[in-house]
Amino acid sequence: MTHTAEPCATQVARGFLDALNTGDPDRIAAWVTEDFHNEKAAVLGTGLHGRKAYRARLPEFLARFTELHYEIEELLVQENRAAVAYRMRCTYRTPQGGSVPVSIRGMFRLAMRDGLVAHRVDYWDGEDFRRQVRETP
Repeated sequence: MTHTAEPCATQVARGFLDALNTGDPDRIAAWVTEDFHNEKAAVLGTGLHGRKAYRARLPEFLARFTELHYEIEELLVQENRAAVAYRMRCTYRTPQGGSVPVSIRGMFRLAMRDGLVAHRVDYWDGEDFRRQVRETP
């Protein structure tokens, strides 16, 4: 009998961010549980529940935030949880059809189960985003 160890939280966190960097909605959604809870702590974000809902929202998100890349600045892990300080860079496609380069620092708080992300809380500064894309509140 061969035993395959469950991936550690470090591997899951890095795998999830690597998937985000591919821009492939199926690959990204494959890193979350069926009952995934995506929580946005930023004023401009909206959360959701479930892999299907997350997968359904990804194409629109990826179309608005093109060339998306998350760089891990710091990764802290304890058991099945991780805190990932990141810098997210992308080209933001404005509703008016323009594009603006964006760079935002943030933090993911991740809880993992069965080698997948079960809960993500995303903290980032919505006002910094607005300043960069020149939107008014």
